[in-house]
Amino acid sequence: MKRGSRVAWIVLCCMLPVLAALAASTGQPAAPRSMVAQIALDGPIGPAAAEYFDDASKRAVADGAAAIVLRLDTPGGLADSMRQIIAGMLASPVPVLVYVAPQGARAASAGTYILYAGQIAAMAPATHLGAATPVALGGGRPMPLPKPGRQPASAATAAQDETPADDAESQKAMNDAIAYIRSLAQLRGRNATWAEQAVRGAATLTASEAAQQQVIDFVAADVAELLAKADGHKVRVGDREVTLQLKGASVREYAPGARTRFLAIITNPTIAYLLLLAGIFGLALEAMHPGAMLPGIAGGISLLVGLYALQLLPVNYAGLALMALGVGLLVAEAANPSVGAFGVGGLVAFVTGSVMLMHTGVPGYSVNLGVIAGMAVGAAALLALIVWLVFRARRAHQATGDAALLADIGELLEPVGAGGEAWMLVRGERWRVRSGTALPAGTRVRVVSRQGLLLRVEPAPADATHP
Repeated sequence: MKRGSRVAWIVLCCMLPVLAALAASTGQPAAPRSMVAQIALDGPIGPAAAEYFDDASKRAVADGAAAIVLRLDTPGGLADSMRQIIAGMLASPVPVLVYVAPQGARAASAGTYILYAGQIAAMAPATHLGAATPVALGGGRPMPLPKPGRQPASAATAAQDETPADDAESQKAMNDAIAYIRSLAQLRGRNATWAEQAVRGAATLTASEAAQQQVIDFVAADVAELLAKADGHKVRVGDREVTLQLKGASVREYAPGARTRFLAIITNPTIAYLLLLAGIFGLALEAMHPGAMLPGIAGGISLLVGLYALQLLPVNYAGLALMALGVGLLVAEAANPSVGAFGVGGLVAFVTGSVMLMHTGVPGYSVNLGVIAGMAVGAAALLALIVWLVFRARRAHQATGDAALLADIGELLEPVGAGGEAWMLVRGERWRVRSGTALPAGTRVRVVSRQGLLLRVEPAPADATHP
């Protein structure tokens, strides 16, 4: 064999393993990069937030997400909406990583429960959680905090310490909230003792303190660090144990849909309040001016949308009734002006009902007091205008009828003898008149009385003017 052929053969033999490895690597597709869905709950927890999480989590699972990152920044919200979100998290077929972010965010009240429900709980630096004491809806007194260590010494002492009915209801709600958050803590292996303190005493923690007390799993500066630190953790999803493999996963944002955004707008208490007022006043204007159409149509739509929003919100129905009474009295004052009794009563009822309507103490679920004050000032200004117009009308000279004609000044169109009759021009009309004295044509006379179509007149004073 020639020397050149031998070298070529050696090179070919050396290249065969490399070619085989390349063929093997190109013959098998690379492992696909996992995808993580991100859902952001910013603001109060309410019906819109619950619907958003439910819809977005289902879309994420259908798209093949390996996990869901629930980014949280909330002052709290409604208990029913919170429980709906947690129920969706517990039923999710993929792990849910709850992440309180960005810096300065909080997971207060209902947010603390949601944080405890996640398979992974993490917080960004400079965030906090806690203050999970439930608030009684309806504007009642705040739930009393139990006095630690107090035990009745005897049956007599126990009888003295019996809880009134209202306090009993508050205590039942408190115990239910404690049991709920403790069950979540036990499910996820987190600090159940501090969870109870957050409910009983409104305790709070910073991110670093929460990590030290095993309330959360770790502190992460951003989502990439969250996924890197969560990688390798073993979590329970339903009845199976899953090892998270999320390092380097792509993150896809799931924004709320059009329906959810619309629901978020109308369930804002201030927007719902304004829709309700627009509906009531629109229908009132239509009733006062039949056939206008636009006020009635716009008012009906606004009222129905507002009522739909109110049935999703914690409404005080006594406040709603007072608002309706107040608006009714204001409309009655406008339709049948009085000395202001209806208007003043309506203004007081309207403002009182507005303040009571959703003043529940639930974070983010009360009507803006500035809006109420603006509406009250506007109603007061309208009432003052109506009363002023009424008094001005009562002081004004009557423009029609006998009262307007009497004492009016006119001019004789022809001479008249004593006790005789002639024609006179008054207010652009010709009237037959009778005078007790003889008067020449062109004399200015004043109407004294009327008998049918005949006016009795007398000479007008030189300085007399038209009333």
